Amino acid sequence: MTIVSRPLRVALLSYRSRAHCGGQGVYVRHLSRELAALGHTVEVLSGQPYPELEPGPILREVPSLDLYRDADPFRTPRREEYRDWIDVLETVIMWTGAFPEPLTFSLRALRELRARRADFDVVHDNQGLGYGLLGVPQLGLPLVTSIHHPISVDRRIELAAATGLARLSRRRWYSFVRMQARVARQAAKAGPVITVSESSRNDIYHDFRLRPGSVDIVPLGVDTRVFHPRPTARAAGRIVTVASADSPVKGVAVLLRAVAKVATERDVRLTVVGKPAARGQTERLVADLSLADRVRFTPGLPEPELAALLASAEIAVVPSLYEGFSLPAVEHMASGTPLVASLAGALPEVTGDAAALVPPGDAEELAAALRRLHDSPRERERLSGLAWRRVQERFAWPAVAQATAARYERAIAAHRAPEITAAR
Repeated sequence: MTIVSRPLRVALLSYRSRAHCGGQGVYVRHLSRELAALGHTVEVLSGQPYPELEPGPILREVPSLDLYRDADPFRTPRREEYRDWIDVLETVIMWTGAFPEPLTFSLRALRELRARRADFDVVHDNQGLGYGLLGVPQLGLPLVTSIHHPISVDRRIELAAATGLARLSRRRWYSFVRMQARVARQAAKAGPVITVSESSRNDIYHDFRLRPGSVDIVPLGVDTRVFHPRPTARAAGRIVTVASADSPVKGVAVLLRAVAKVATERDVRLTVVGKPAARGQTERLVADLSLADRVRFTPGLPEPELAALLASAEIAVVPSLYEGFSLPAVEHMASGTPLVASLAGALPEVTGDAAALVPPGDAEELAAALRRLHDSPRERERLSGLAWRRVQERFAWPAVAQATAARYERAIAAHRAPEITAAR
């Protein structure tokens, strides 16, 4: 593997890094590993849930109060848990119905960086965009920012799906988006901003009002050591999706309605890698559609088990109403699983001709695509071959790391330019 011009000391910030669900933890794990393989020293500063890192990078825990832990979400901490004013701020913001973690993590990370500014050559923020990030350049540290997609898009979709008090609650929850837009505009002046697709870049320009030309594209990768086709036969009629089960933007409700239509004529079963809220909308929809014996929810799978599941399915689906990139889509493709995806966000850009594409939110069209693939082994084989080749050609983590390290070098050069000019 080619080593870059010089080893760098990288602080990679991630306010939460769930290991097996959601893109942030996956991104941090693979990028940090490949940066270390290039010869860089990488420290991952993360709040809970912490990432599962591979050998090479170092995890530096930056603990929050963990107010959204799965076993006890929206909890009120005991008095002895409070360590400082940031902890108090985190709880107070949570009490108002807003989401505090991007802000409070950025303040804790800035405090850590202030004490250790001599230990790093560059700071890379992963989608946090909290106000504390604005203090990083003042420490004399170059800054690189990743925005996988602007959360303002999620906000619009969820508000459109909500009614009454739920709409007010969603609006309050997403109040941090205004902060992220402001910080993104300032971060773009301090150093490179990276996103993962042309679609996401256009949305960042529009929603966060960044200057055109200020955002670079570095696509994400997939670990083909783990996600790959298997020699064993696929489970007949098995459909799989990886999605947050209760988030409207992920389109699980649309998929459930489509599966209900197909299940009246064909023996199909759906596995959703995600966890619905107890007695929530998703569970009620499963009951209303009489799908209890056709749908299985399986959250939090370790990566080897997830990869085996994806490779065992006859059909994979990404029914999202929006995606800035979609790591699950690439993981399905790497598994050689024929994919049906929405014509939404970056999905057409990511999948190319290696997936059957349907209008987002259209259960009838999705059901028709599922029937076609279910009934045609030849079409499934064709899409499987196209998907595997596309992954090998376009989506590799070593290339992601090399491109990201090049942005680090650019940020460092830009940061030093005023110093050199002043010295002259």
